[in-house]
Amino acid sequence: MTERSLDELGPVDYVVVEFPAGQQNFTGEAAAELLRLHDAGLIRIMDLIIIGVGTDGTVMAQELGDLEDMGELGRLETELAETLAEADVLTFGAAMRPGSIGAVLVYENLWAAKFGSALRHAGGQLVANGRIPIQAIIAAVEADEAALAAAGA
Repeated sequence: MTERSLDELGPVDYVVVEFPAGQQNFTGEAAAELLRLHDAGLIRIMDLIIIGVGTDGTVMAQELGDLEDMGELGRLETELAETLAEADVLTFGAAMRPGSIGAVLVYENLWAAKFGSALRHAGGQLVANGRIPIQAIIAAVEADEAALAAAGA
C-alpha cells in the first residue's frame, strides 16, 4: 500500500473479458473509459493483464508494461500492484475459448472505501457479496417484455 492504511482499502474486484476470434473490434473506447474511472477517483487499477489463448489452448499473457503500444494506459504502469500470479492467469485463460484474446482487470473500488471502513468500525462483517452479470439482467428484461407481449396478444 502507499500512504493509505489497510483499514482504508476499498473492496477489490476483478473482471475477465473475452473477445472471441473474429469478433475483436478494439477502438480504444474501453481504455478511455477505464482511465476516466481511474482519473475520477472511483477505482484504482491494481492489475491489468492481456491474455491470449492459442487455437491449441495454450495460454499466453502479457503485463501492461510488456505491450509495445500501451497508449494512455501506459501512465498507469507504475501504479499497478501486480496482484495476479501465474496460476491465476492460467485459470482465467482456461475459461476462455481457443483463438480469443482477453483481459483481466483487478481494481479497488475507491468509492466504497470509506463506507466499508465505517461498517468495520461499527462491528460489521461481510457475510456475502456477488454480482449479477449484465447479460442476466438483459435476458430477464427481454423475457418480461416477451411475456407481456404474449399476454397482450
